[in-house]
Amino acid sequence: EKALELFEELQQRGLEPNIITYSAVISACGNSGQWEKAMKLFGELQQRGLEPEIITYNALISAYEKGGQWEKALAIFDELQQRGLE
Repeated sequence: EKALELFEELQQRGLEPNIITYSAVISACGNSGQWEKAMKLFGELQQRGLEPEIITYNALISAYEKGGQWEKALAIFDELQQRGLE
């Protein structure tokens, strides 16, 4: 929860989160069982024009796995492979 609070505060102060920030918050969401929030953040970073890194994908896959969303995790893994980021 603290990571999400800090993330929101960062944006309220007019600062733009970078890919490292997004990766950390997606990971925190996964650790707290908030896979839906992780998925939303992943979409948001792409809308902002940020390019997901391997760490970002791993955090999202982990969030899906912890939430029992195996099909979504496998779909992201396939996307990873298609992008050559194995």
